Amino acid sequence: MKQRLKDIIYIALFAVIIALCSWISVPFVLPFTMQTFAVGLALFLLGGKRGTVTILVYITLGIIGLPVFAAFGSGIGTLMGATGGYIVGFVAMALVYWLVTVPFKDKQIIAAAAGLAVCYAFGSLWYCLVYAQSSAQGFWSAFALCVLPYVLPDIAKLALAYLLSKRLSKII
Repeated sequence: MKQRLKDIIYIALFAVIIALCSWISVPFVLPFTMQTFAVGLALFLLGGKRGTVTILVYITLGIIGLPVFAAFGSGIGTLMGATGGYIVGFVAMALVYWLVTVPFKDKQIIAAAAGLAVCYAFGSLWYCLVYAQSSAQGFWSAFALCVLPYVLPDIAKLALAYLLSKRLSKII
């Protein structure tokens, strides 16, 4: 019972951290936010299962109207918009992370990078369906516009989250 309460508290705390990090934003086609950092930190510290639940809680908070998405966005409209696929893609990222780290606990960075790639693919396909053509040219245009400028910053954010998680894991 005590462990379950601890899990609930950590999941809630990290859902709030993801929301706070989504507000740290630099406007662009898709805003540069610290969400990737917070998602990575949640996964590195909480693991795949609790990290996935954390992201689902975060998304649910946004769906019910709390302004947890970038630029204080909320609601199903934001989630169904052009950038919503990247938010939903965080769930795919967490599931990939979970899938890889169950048999290979020491492959956290590889798992997070693979998950990020899946998040990018999911978000780019979503962007094509909502905003661009659904052709192959539309996908690559969306990829160039919505992913390429973010790859290096997102890798840096994941690396920072990993390093911070190593320090915080002694406390949590």
